[in-house]
Amino acid sequence: MDFSDKVVVVTGGANGIGRCIVEEFMKSGATVAVIDKSVESIPCDFYFCGNIADEHTLAKFADELIAKFGGIDFLVNNACLSRGGILSGCGYEDFMYIQKVGVAAPYLLTKLFLPHFRTGAAIVNISSTRAYMSQPDTESYTAAKGGISALTHALAVSLAGKVRVNSISPGWIDTTNSNLPIVDHAQHPVGRVGKPLDVAKAVLFLCSDDSGFITGENITIDGGMSKLMIYHGDHGFKFEVSSLKFQVQL
Repeated sequence: MDFSDKVVVVTGGANGIGRCIVEEFMKSGATVAVIDKSVESIPCDFYFCGNIADEHTLAKFADELIAKFGGIDFLVNNACLSRGGILSGCGYEDFMYIQKVGVAAPYLLTKLFLPHFRTGAAIVNISSTRAYMSQPDTESYTAAKGGISALTHALAVSLAGKVRVNSISPGWIDTTNSNLPIVDHAQHPVGRVGKPLDVAKAVLFLCSDDSGFITGENITIDGGMSKLMIYHGDHGFKFEVSSLKFQVQL
């Protein structure tokens, strides 16, 4: 894909999935701007160190970016984190902080960039399979991902004819290139754990003209895990009641 005349914004682009998205866009020739809390910048065309939970930081970032590039073609809302949930003592402030990062920041950035989106613009929100399935004690992150999923189709309708808005829901993505045990790969219907590149390639597709008839949609990238029915004793799975965990026997 050739994005040589496009300006792309990626939040949380310094590490993990976000960094892979940045690298793939740069390989495609795009001009890439990143906002991240990391004080160590990464190779890109414009790096802004800041906390996207802060409204004034977002406004400053948007002002500087528009002053530098004049407009924007694609916004990738990738940044999010977790501060646990109801079992680990996640309090009101921690819970609301995650919602600011995961939901409010994508909304405000969209609003700030709205007058500056160019023809054919697209937004891609990184949600998660946790938007519709959970592990214990994940409420802060899960709520944010549920929020960004709902925000996606709301914005797609409000911005119809101006900006296409879609989301991606990754499952287990190994961002550290770990030497994972075979059972971790085998439990996935495709036979492996996901890689950041699996997500990045889908982001580029949703920003390309090839996806011009797609908006308000979510693409799940989880190796088929959310489609796999799991019962105790079925296909080698065992359920431990005490720890609420699944085991796989091969």
